[in-house]
Amino acid sequence: MLARVLSCAVVGLEGELVEVEVDISRAQNPTTTIVGLPDAAVQESKERVRSAVRNSGLTWPFNSRVTVNLAPADLRKEGPAYDLPIAVGVLIASGQIVADISDAVFIGELALTGDVRSVRGVLPMVALAKARGATRAFVPAVNAAEAALVADIKVYPVESLSSLAAHLLGASEIEPARPVPPAPPEFPPGTDFADIVGQEHAKRALEVAAAGGHNLIMRGPPGSGKTLLARALPTILPPMTGDEAMEVTRIYSVAGLLPPGSGLMTTRPFRAPHHTISNAGLVGGGSVPRPGEITLSHRGVLFLDELLEFDPRVLEVLRQPLEDKVVTISRAKLAVTFPANFALVSALNPCPCGFYGDPERECVCTPQVVARYQRRISGPLLDRIDIFVDVPRVAYEKLAAAAKGEPSAVVAERVQRAREIQRRRFANEPGTHVNADMTPPQVRDYAQAMLADDAHDILRMAVQQLNLSARAFHRVLKVARTLADLAGSEPIEAAHVAEAIQYRERVE
Repeated sequence: MLARVLSCAVVGLEGELVEVEVDISRAQNPTTTIVGLPDAAVQESKERVRSAVRNSGLTWPFNSRVTVNLAPADLRKEGPAYDLPIAVGVLIASGQIVADISDAVFIGELALTGDVRSVRGVLPMVALAKARGATRAFVPAVNAAEAALVADIKVYPVESLSSLAAHLLGASEIEPARPVPPAPPEFPPGTDFADIVGQEHAKRALEVAAAGGHNLIMRGPPGSGKTLLARALPTILPPMTGDEAMEVTRIYSVAGLLPPGSGLMTTRPFRAPHHTISNAGLVGGGSVPRPGEITLSHRGVLFLDELLEFDPRVLEVLRQPLEDKVVTISRAKLAVTFPANFALVSALNPCPCGFYGDPERECVCTPQVVARYQRRISGPLLDRIDIFVDVPRVAYEKLAAAAKGEPSAVVAERVQRAREIQRRRFANEPGTHVNADMTPPQVRDYAQAMLADDAHDILRMAVQQLNLSARAFHRVLKVARTLADLAGSEPIEAAHVAEAIQYRERVE
């Protein structure tokens, strides 16, 4: 007897429909064969499924040849998500279950006891199934919350194979999962700006970066507070919109990083990989490409501490994603494009000992060592940074003072107002959400055309004296546009341009 069961695969961040065909025939030498380009995890599923069926009080077809085909045959199948559809196919093909499942999709890994375990990528798989006409989705109970984010499809949380069999036979019903309402926004974790002593200039730069989605580098001696400032950045970032939250949740679902039972992610990502990370860890990779840190930072912040300690070859792979906001990973039989719209925030010491240019402590590095150390980050990559800020050591008087600074909540309100201005400005500009995303024509229309007369003069002098490239010129205008938005000003005044130029300082 032949049975057909629908399931799904994940390719990149998108689902792909997979038809699981199970054929059972009499044979003197019982065998179970899985075909259709399965990987090792899928091949091993026949042992898991056999034990799960028997330990669920059901019968495995003995003295039979069981053939499982995963179609389309040219799509690589990987992971344990096909356990549940294979088990359902075996039960239907052996006559133990009689049910119409043509409108249903089944996803899940089976334990030997018959319990259904979570799998990665449930959200894009259910979304694809719904788009292809499915009206029911049977998923692991721990993945039901994310699957229920897809509208207009009934999601059934499956605890075990036996409970699913009882549901399909009509003996006992599994109640469909209801969408979990997003939790009310909470104050993001991190150090409050009020608890950071001094460094008002650096705090201002972080506010500008948060308001416009700009890339930023902080430079200063060890212990001056660069990492602390970066860790405080999440406390002033605006909440994600509904579309942004769905994008980020989909990414984390595919990466398997959603907490069990969680639904929509509401906090912007903040990723801080160690400087020993590889190319594949940063941009993604593998024989079946998986998202890397830059995709996990989508709509959030990628923080690279001790920037000059990273392998220069690893840093260079950031150049294209910073410009295009996507990263494409090509393999022999597959090319996958991942989103990578993130703000890069970095901290670095100016030399190996960390005290080059420090007025209080002498640097022990030779000029050659300093130059070689600073050349670890290339000019083209530096040209893609919007804001450079020095973070000097904090004076004793400020450290000893008991007064607190401006709290993060107040700064976050200004950032949110500036983001709202940008949301209205780019409402009819697909792909542009913040000032840092602006294309050259948009820079011309929304920034250059809005310059006050005296602002033109300052910008002209800066281009001539600082020898700015065309990219740097546009980045100055983007930052100036953000400064004007923070001030609630439609025209870009001379003060906004002057402050934006101030942030163009280069690492020496």
